[in-house]
Amino acid sequence: MDLSIIGSGYVGLVTGACFADVGHNVTCVDNDAHKIEVLRAGRVPIYEPGLEELIHRNVAAHRLRFSGSIKEGVDNSQIVFIAVPTPPQSDGSVDLSFIEKVAREIAGVLTDYRVIVDKSTVPVKTGEKVAESIKRYNRHGAKFDVVSNPEFLREGCAVHDLMHPDRIVIGAQSEHAADLMKKVYEPFMAPILVTDINSAELIKHAANSFLALKISYINAVSAICEASGADIEKVADGIGMDQRIGRNFLNAGIGYGGSCFPKDIAAFITISEKLGVPFSLLKEVQHINAAQKERFLKSIRDTLWVLREKKITVWGLTFKPDTDDIRSSVAIDLVGDMLREGAQVSVYDPKGMERAREISEIKSARFCENALDAVDGAEALVIATEWEEFANVDLAVVKEKMTTPIVFDGRNLFDPSTMAKVGFRYHSIGRTPVTPD
Repeated sequence: MDLSIIGSGYVGLVTGACFADVGHNVTCVDNDAHKIEVLRAGRVPIYEPGLEELIHRNVAAHRLRFSGSIKEGVDNSQIVFIAVPTPPQSDGSVDLSFIEKVAREIAGVLTDYRVIVDKSTVPVKTGEKVAESIKRYNRHGAKFDVVSNPEFLREGCAVHDLMHPDRIVIGAQSEHAADLMKKVYEPFMAPILVTDINSAELIKHAANSFLALKISYINAVSAICEASGADIEKVADGIGMDQRIGRNFLNAGIGYGGSCFPKDIAAFITISEKLGVPFSLLKEVQHINAAQKERFLKSIRDTLWVLREKKITVWGLTFKPDTDDIRSSVAIDLVGDMLREGAQVSVYDPKGMERAREISEIKSARFCENALDAVDGAEALVIATEWEEFANVDLAVVKEKMTTPIVFDGRNLFDPSTMAKVGFRYHSIGRTPVTPD
């Protein structure tokens, strides 16, 4: 099929490349001329495992191309996917101006029937507004259908998630539009759930909010474990063995971040309030997430006493491993907090350094070339992102390089007994601190 994807960010690029890889002809459209130029030159502006290879393969096969023209995308496709940003506003609601602008631009060039698909994460009833806008500005009177097709991609695993989805959700009012969407996803051999548009839009926010709730729940339990001497890893294993609950997303840490969970939870709270059905449980999820970072900082302060002039190393800046995305990263927040208290902070991240250098709050940090360089002379090491590179580091070398071997592990990356044997004073989440043997 001939498809176009309007918006070439994390979602749009991965979606376009994967659609092309299963045989569709895809035009990725973006209004950022520089980004299109970069993509046409064979460079990929974001890091996502497997994405660069996928793009190069499908560009070479002439199944994937890039354009700055919405008209070109609409003219050369049966189905037009909208994958533009939906950033949060100060009150927690979603900024839908990019969606509205694209809807108007599509309407202006629409001359024949097309299926217009909301791929961006949007509040319930957005599909109705998109259809209304296209109808209003559709000067040629062309027929169209609007569909909601939420994405469920995890950054760092996005290519795998799209190529091997656990479900496809299609929200459509028209049977014809639903059938065309089924053809798009036929090569993926995944269960397809067809719903009304409003239900499809709610599924995305409800799913992300529930996952964030699981994270905040286990983090709240981790505080009880620390107070009682229990081990959060064993507690999580015991809970997760219940098939009704499952082990996924029960990993205690310093809280969730990224471009999805914080934004989607705030949006769902706002949506529910506007509908007259306040979702107070999600406010507590937000509260627990913020408190978890503060508890971790308190542990650092309690151990080091005064942070001013202390040499502290932070491993990890991205909000999770296997991505270069630092949006709403708890790691960035931690670095900023410690710098404001006068600490001398050295940082290293395998993929997030370039983007992190642009963050004004942490510009005074020392950006290092590798993990071992970052810990040289450090009085404490903070692990803020669970990169595999950190898990595989030679701990004996790390200890040798540090002035005082104190580790604050915000992701429970290491085994406490191993850290004690190497000679570290080790603090983690929901587990009793250990001292060297």
